[in-house]
Amino acid sequence: MVSSSYCFFFVSVAFLLQSLVVSASALNSTKFIDQLCQKALVDRAFCLQTLSAYPPAVSATALLPLAEVVFLGICQPYAKLLVKSADRAAEKVPALKEPFKKCQDAYSRIVLELKYATRDLTSLYDAIYDIQMCFDEINIVESWIGRNKDSASKSLMEMTTHMGNLLQLAVGATQVLINYVNI
Repeated sequence: MVSSSYCFFFVSVAFLLQSLVVSASALNSTKFIDQLCQKALVDRAFCLQTLSAYPPAVSATALLPLAEVVFLGICQPYAKLLVKSADRAAEKVPALKEPFKKCQDAYSRIVLELKYATRDLTSLYDAIYDIQMCFDEINIVESWIGRNKDSASKSLMEMTTHMGNLLQLAVGATQVLINYVNI
């Protein structure tokens, strides 16, 4: 009887310790997300909602892994989606095939620049340059299809605007790392 009480006690303590460790890591990741969202140039609510809804961001154990999640887990997959969307738009509206193919090329360059930016997180000013190149590509897309009235162009422009917001998260991640390194 006594041994089963001890067993129950130790199992209870083990579960309690496990939940405390999980809570502590969740608090750290929330702290990292808060720091990033303070530096991001987008609406803080958008930043918090986007990062808190993405499990790898919530489970990030430090600022650098969180920045990598923003670059490779959030921004880059969305840019790849834009590449595919531009290809579908070119098929949907043959009259605008050439501008949509140019957009597809611009989105492909964004994917590549995000890869470079992630690699350059150890050289933060290079990472900021890489992100700026992504914004340049967004401006190019806007010049090609921003004034078009067709639904495919409008849809692609909405997605491009969202990409710009996600890139602002990448700027915030880089700024937080710069501040952390300079402390």
